[in-house]
Amino acid sequence: MFDENIIKFLIKAKKNTYAGKGPETTPARPNSHDLIYEEGDYMYYDTYFGGTRFVGEEALWIKDKPIWSMNYAGRVLGENFKGDFLKEALLKVPFDKPFRGPNIYMRGDYTYKCEIDGEFEWFQGYEYILYNDRKIYECHFHGGIIV
Repeated sequence: MFDENIIKFLIKAKKNTYAGKGPETTPARPNSHDLIYEEGDYMYYDTYFGGTRFVGEEALWIKDKPIWSMNYAGRVLGENFKGDFLKEALLKVPFDKPFRGPNIYMRGDYTYKCEIDGEFEWFQGYEYILYNDRKIYECHFHGGIIV
């Protein structure tokens, strides 16, 4: 298991940026969406391109040294997708799998599911949203420790 303080920071950062509707910072590249969260020696940076089809990367630094990163790519597949439902699910990121959302989250006609293979040090995963049992969103992600 990796240092639990790093995972606690990562979860806090996720809840204060995209999932928590945190403010975007000045884009580092043309048309990117960039979100930063800092606390002490720790910095989290989430950057992505696109909207209904998107790619991005989350990264974590300690004292200006990158230590962890995750890449992701996803798309909206159908009508009735609600970004707020995705963010609601992502706010429930679990400590034992601090990548995206929980294994399953449901509200009304919406169901979020997340499948992960691996651990914090090296992992890959897939999340998707169903609306009335029809897939309307999907996202693949992978990453791990940087050495």
